Amino acid sequence: MSGFFNSSIGRKIAMALSALFLMFFLLQHLAINILSVFSPDTFNEVSHFMGTNPLVQYALQPVLLFGVIFHFVMGFILEIKNKKARTVKYAKNNGAANSTWMSRNMIYSGLFILIFMIIHFLDFWIPEINTKYIVGDMSGQLPNGEGFRYYEELVHKFEPIWRVALYCIGFVFLSLHLLHGFNSAFQSVGANNKYTKGLKTFSKIYSIGIPVGFILIALVHHICH
Repeated sequence: MSGFFNSSIGRKIAMALSALFLMFFLLQHLAINILSVFSPDTFNEVSHFMGTNPLVQYALQPVLLFGVIFHFVMGFILEIKNKKARTVKYAKNNGAANSTWMSRNMIYSGLFILIFMIIHFLDFWIPEINTKYIVGDMSGQLPNGEGFRYYEELVHKFEPIWRVALYCIGFVFLSLHLLHGFNSAFQSVGANNKYTKGLKTFSKIYSIGIPVGFILIALVHHICH
């Protein structure tokens, strides 16, 4: 196994698999959060189920956290390795002529997304963990006992314009990151075949549509409340 991660191909495949896993999570995360726009009650019910289901909390959540950490660590490792490999080549070739802006700056978009995710964790995940496991309140109820608290907490977070702006910028960087990363992930696992054109079209739809969906959620809750 150590030999697999020490090889260039092995690291790229591991990076690609973690990326595909996180892209699936993003789709699922958007599907749940979009409910807050159309049906707050359903959003509350689904959020409570996800937040109290033992399989999600004690099995899937640790896997997700590991996937996030692994993806960023592996990304930085690959960037360092690639920079060393490109040092001589770039002296002879124009890197900008042979690659896109997004592919050359994945490390910077990734770094901003990492900072954005830390802020997102501070906004939502850590307070949720504190409420459930430190305070010991697994009910998910509002202080007055009139329904679940998830929708109210979400709306409250998007009241300050600075937070909405930060989230919008974060999702723009996510879109830029995905526009290169989506195709790169499939190429790394060998998906270069007759379906490549279709995958590229789907990757553009996904890479733009998912971040736009999250941006709209933030804007709707800020404007309408």
